[in-house]
Amino acid sequence: MRGKSLMFQGTGSSVGKSLLCAAVLRIMKQDGMSVAPFKAQNMALNSYATSEGLEMGRAQVTQAEAAMIEPSVKMNPVLLKPTSDRRSQVIVNGVAVGTMSAVEYEQYKPRLREDLKRIYDELESEYDAVVIEGAGSPAEINLHDGDIVNMAMAKTADAPVILIGDINPGGVFASLYGTVKLLPEDEQARIKALVINKFRGDVKILEPGLRMLEELLNIPIIGVIPYMDIDIEDEDSVTERFARQTGSGPVQVAIVHLPHISNFTDFNILSVERSVSVRYASRAADLEGADIILLPGTKNTIEDLNWLKQRGMADAIIRHARGGGIVMGICGGYQMLGERLFDPEHTESRIPEMAGLGLLDFDVTFHENKTTVQACGTIECASGWLSEHNGLMLDGYEIHTGTNEFREGCVPFLRLNGREEVDGVTNARGNVLGSYLHGIFDTGSFWHSLVAHVRELKGIQDEGSEVMTMEEFRRREFDRLADGVRQNLDMDAVYKILRGEDVPIGRWNDD
Repeated sequence: MRGKSLMFQGTGSSVGKSLLCAAVLRIMKQDGMSVAPFKAQNMALNSYATSEGLEMGRAQVTQAEAAMIEPSVKMNPVLLKPTSDRRSQVIVNGVAVGTMSAVEYEQYKPRLREDLKRIYDELESEYDAVVIEGAGSPAEINLHDGDIVNMAMAKTADAPVILIGDINPGGVFASLYGTVKLLPEDEQARIKALVINKFRGDVKILEPGLRMLEELLNIPIIGVIPYMDIDIEDEDSVTERFARQTGSGPVQVAIVHLPHISNFTDFNILSVERSVSVRYASRAADLEGADIILLPGTKNTIEDLNWLKQRGMADAIIRHARGGGIVMGICGGYQMLGERLFDPEHTESRIPEMAGLGLLDFDVTFHENKTTVQACGTIECASGWLSEHNGLMLDGYEIHTGTNEFREGCVPFLRLNGREEVDGVTNARGNVLGSYLHGIFDTGSFWHSLVAHVRELKGIQDEGSEVMTMEEFRRREFDRLADGVRQNLDMDAVYKILRGEDVPIGRWNDD
């Protein structure tokens, strides 16, 4: 082992690989190391545009932020964005190369191997160490020969592996044992330690099982990580946030949970405002009582708009807006607010044309060219409550296909610096808004202003809550995560594994 890389793999999806990698990156940074994340292949609809205009998965962006470095597409060379149950858009080195079925992608993958090695070696040369994340489980024996992201990547990087098991659903000992034993012997030998994640209770009760598992596998267990309520972006395919409500304030916020929802990281900061209660909505009944309805991005705008109509949610959103309620769409959700949507080349959908919600006076036409760019601008609105915030700076990034054709009923409210086009429009009444700008709430100021407007409409007294930026929010949560993991993961053992040194079993034996 070269002492430059360390890999975390899991017994399955949703065991906590992404967050544990973020925690270890933060700890290593706190300990004075320059470190970077890497994941060869990510399947996610939450993506990000780098400063070069390249697209990568949000999970590695989050990990880069934990390591306090600039995100780079080198940290996630392959991104798969599902467009349906059977097909995904394939993004390589930040650029879309096509949409493929699972079979087509399996045939395409071998040509990626040399690229992945070259990109990884280049990234590794720039840092003291690289923390690599696997995907799903390395023991998916039907996919083993085509693997590029788990043990194949560990071999490419010559990285020791720490295997993570999630105790929350039960069966963690069988999951860890079975995962190890399903691997070829040379890959079993690469696993240098085990970690049990999301534990609730007294670890003393667990210790007999820890001792037996160490003896059965002759692999040390170097940490039992407790379940931690940390609000950091997780993998979008397995997130738990769709099922829970955050906040308990009087301003009710409903985020529509679209089938192909993407970049819902736009909304992670919302509950920082003490006045709000935030929930995800997948039925028309879930929208009842909402003061603000948010339509998020989607990988398939027309198909998801059709879903809204079939479930009666479209009618509920229209009634809410016509009654004066706030509706705001971002990216695909913004496109849904228009009069008509056209996809003549079937860029996103099998449906070539569909009527929108008709809440904003524009049409949108989809095309093959994708906009991936970082952007910043200022609020410039001619009238209404938004005009009170003229000059407010907003920044973020755009990832979308489609261009809008505006008519006179649209009132611009956000203009991008150095660009001619409008990036945000509202209606004459000021209660329906849309923008392509992901991260529009991240400075905290715009969201604070929107909530204050709703409080005023409802006659609710201003609670005087402080404006927190997403950067400050993430910094606080990263440090909380790092503190919790440092207390329960043997970092001395982690550093030994990184250096290629052996870690003995027996830490759970009785004194």
